[in-house]
Amino acid sequence: MKKIFAFTLAEVLVTLAIIGVVSAMTVPTLMQNHQRKTYVTQLHQVYNLFQQAFMQYMNDKNALALNEAGLTSVDEVTNFMQNYFKVVKSCSTTFKDCFYDGTYKNLNGTALQTGSYFNAGGARCFVIASGASICLEHVNWHTTYGHITIDTNGQKGPNIAGRDLFFVTFYRDGSIDEDGIPPECRTSGTGCASGKTKPQDVRTAAGATCSSRTDAKGCFGLLLNNNWEMDY
Repeated sequence: MKKIFAFTLAEVLVTLAIIGVVSAMTVPTLMQNHQRKTYVTQLHQVYNLFQQAFMQYMNDKNALALNEAGLTSVDEVTNFMQNYFKVVKSCSTTFKDCFYDGTYKNLNGTALQTGSYFNAGGARCFVIASGASICLEHVNWHTTYGHITIDTNGQKGPNIAGRDLFFVTFYRDGSIDEDGIPPECRTSGTGCASGKTKPQDVRTAAGATCSSRTDAKGCFGLLLNNNWEMDY
């Protein structure tokens, strides 16, 4: 008689139990990593769109800087967005028509104070074709730079600063960086504040408390420093 080899019921149950335990330990981490990559991909897309739009805007105006090209008023912000982006909704300064109509959170779970991030400098707000919501200041509001508030997926969740909500700075030359990076630091490597001589060091300092901050600043700089990897 031929012997038939097979697993016993006990062996099958033990194997399934092991698979279940391993899955329970690894699947949440895999899901979190996937979600982080999704957040970063969405932000990187908006970042690239703005870099390209700023460069094209200056080229079309035969200018070397955004202020020379004319991005110096709230009306011109609207013209810029409509001409260089696929705008699907314009919300003027009523940001909650474009953004989440609720309470944004910080990474530490506290409520984000939204006023200064969405309406500073008479910013104009829009939803673009990618689904991202944008509020954009004109470049002269702060003399040499302006701010962009970005919710990478619009009104969808999680609506958390540092995940899908970011507050970034753009400069007259069309570059985009973390808030508070002095222009001279970015161009010459000096004047970076607190004795620092490199932009990446200022970003690191600004983002040192990214996970516990009560505003939307700091995390974008960490992403720039870390080759667009969200490890916070």
